[in-house]
Amino acid sequence: MLLVLNGPNLNRLGLREPGVYGSHTLEDLERQCEAWGAELGESVTCRQSNYEGQLVEWVQDAQEHGFTGIVINPGALTHYSYALRDAIAGQSVPVVEVHISNVDAREEFRHKSVTAAVCRGKISGLGFLGYRLGMEALVEDRA
Repeated sequence: MLLVLNGPNLNRLGLREPGVYGSHTLEDLERQCEAWGAELGESVTCRQSNYEGQLVEWVQDAQEHGFTGIVINPGALTHYSYALRDAIAGQSVPVVEVHISNVDAREEFRHKSVTAAVCRGKISGLGFLGYRLGMEALVEDRA
C-alpha cells in the first residue's frame, strides 16, 4: 500500500503556472497514480495539504496505517521544512521525493532540498511520470 503526498500549492495544478507544471490537475495526477498503482499491484492513497503539520502527521503515521512506501512532493517545503525532514528521517517507511518541474533548472533557492537527504531517492523534472518512477522504485525496493 503506497501513500502519495503532495504539499502546498499542488492543489492548484492546471491553474498555477501551466508553463511550468502543465495543464493537468491534481485530480488528474491522483487518478493516474491510482492507475499506475493498480498496474504495479499496489493500492494507492493520495493526499494533499497546504499545511506543513498535516504532511508531518501523515508521514509519521504512515507505517501504523499500513503504508509500505511514500512518494512525496513537498512543494516549497522541500527547501526549508526541517520538521518534514525530521518526520521522514524518524520513521521506517521508505520515501521517494518527486518534483514535477526540474527544480535544478529553476530559481536558485529551489536547488537545495532539505528533505532529499533522508529519502531513498529524488526524481525531478519528469512531470507526472516522476510519481510512477517513484512508485516503481518503492515496489522494486521491497522485492
